Amino acid sequence: MPDLSRSERIRLNEGLRDWLAYQLRQTERTLDELKREEEEDRRRREVARIEMSWKLQPARVEGAQPMLHRGNCGLYRTQLGYLDEKHVVIALEEFPELVMCELCAPWGSLGIPRPHRQPGE
Repeated sequence: MPDLSRSERIRLNEGLRDWLAYQLRQTERTLDELKREEEEDRRRREVARIEMSWKLQPARVEGAQPMLHRGNCGLYRTQLGYLDEKHVVIALEEFPELVMCELCAPWGSLGIPRPHRQPGE
C-alpha cells in the first residue's frame, strides 16, 4: 500500500469500511433471527409443558372437593401451580372424590377411566 497514492488509499479504505459495515449488518440480522428462533423455541417448550401438565382448582366452598384440570384448560385460567403426573397421583390419594373437569377431561391424559358424575352435577 505504501506505493499507492493517498486518494487511492482513501478509496480502498472507504471500500473496506463499506464492506465491513455490510458484514456487520448481515451479522446483526443473523443474530436477531437466531434470537427470535430461540425465543420461539422457548415459548413452544413452555406451551408443551403446560399442555402436558394439570392444575388443581381449589374447592370454592367448605367441604367441597377441588377440581382437576388440564394445564391448558380455559375453564380455570390460573397461570401457576402446574402439576406433573406424580403430583396428580398424590392429589388423587389426598382427595379420593376429586372432581374432574368435564371440559378438558384430564382423566384421558392420566390413563384412567372417566369418573362417575358427582351427585348434584
